Amino acid sequence: MNVADAMTLRSEVVTVEVPGNRDDALEYLQERSFSSVPVIKETDEGEQFRGLVSRESLIEDPDEDQLALLMNEVPTTTQDTALEEVSRRMVSERERRVPVVDGTLEGIVTVTDVVRAIAEEDVDGDREVGSLASRDVNTVWADAPLPVAEREIFYANVPYAVALDDDGSMTGVITEVDILDVARVVEGEAGTGDSIADQDDDWAWEGIKAVGNRYLPTRNVEIPTGPVSEFMTADVLTVTEHKSAREAAQLMITNDVEQIPLVSGDELVGVVRDVDLLKGLYD
Repeated sequence: MNVADAMTLRSEVVTVEVPGNRDDALEYLQERSFSSVPVIKETDEGEQFRGLVSRESLIEDPDEDQLALLMNEVPTTTQDTALEEVSRRMVSERERRVPVVDGTLEGIVTVTDVVRAIAEEDVDGDREVGSLASRDVNTVWADAPLPVAEREIFYANVPYAVALDDDGSMTGVITEVDILDVARVVEGEAGTGDSIADQDDDWAWEGIKAVGNRYLPTRNVEIPTGPVSEFMTADVLTVTEHKSAREAAQLMITNDVEQIPLVSGDELVGVVRDVDLLKGLYD
C-alpha cells in the first residue's frame, strides 16, 4: 500500500496562509483536534508549501504572533512512497503529519491515516500490542492543577498523562488535545519603566523603544488552574497484551483516541500509542 492510497487529498486539507497570525492556527487546531496545520503561501507561481504549525509551538512560544515565525520545516513524502516507509519516518522523526509534496502540496498523510489502514486490514495488523507498547508511562496526580499537567506532558515529550488517584491507581487520561481545548490566548500589559511619552499620545508605545516607563502588549496562553480531574477523560479504554494491533487500531479509530493504557488484570503495565502500532509495519 502506498501513501496515495491512505493520504488525505489537498482538496480536503485545511491550511493556514502566511502572512497570518497564531489565532488562525489555534482556532483550527482547537476545532479539529489535530496536532499541526500546514502553512502555505500564495505566489505568482501558485501555492507553495512552507511548513507546519504545531499545537506545541503555539503553547511553547506564546509571545510570538506571526505564523512565519511559529512554523517548522518538516520532512515531506510523495504519493508513491510505501506506507511502511513513511511509517518508519513518522516514528524515527517524531512527526504525526507528513505533507505529500511534489512541487505543490498534494495532500497529507497522518498517523491516523496509517492507523485507519491497520484497522481496515489494508496493511498488516497481526502483531500483539504487548510487543509494541511502551512500558514507560507518563503519569500525573489527578488533583494536580492543569498547568502542572501541561508541564509534565511537555517535559515527558509525550502527548498524554495517565491521571492517578491518591492510591496510585489509574483514574483517567489527560491529553494535549484536552489542554488545547480549554486554553486561550489572552492579551496583557507588561510595565517596563518611565515613559517619555504622555499616556494619551498615539505613539506612546508604537515604534518607541526608550528609557522609561512603557507598557507593551503581551500575549500569553492561559490554561485553567482547576485540577486535572475536571478536564481528563475518566472513562478510560484499556487493552491487554494479547490484543492485536488491528483490534487496538479499531478501538482508536472508533473512539477517536491516540493512546490506550495497557493493563494486566487491574494493574497498569504500559501504554499503547497510535505511533506504536506503526512499528508493527516495519520492525
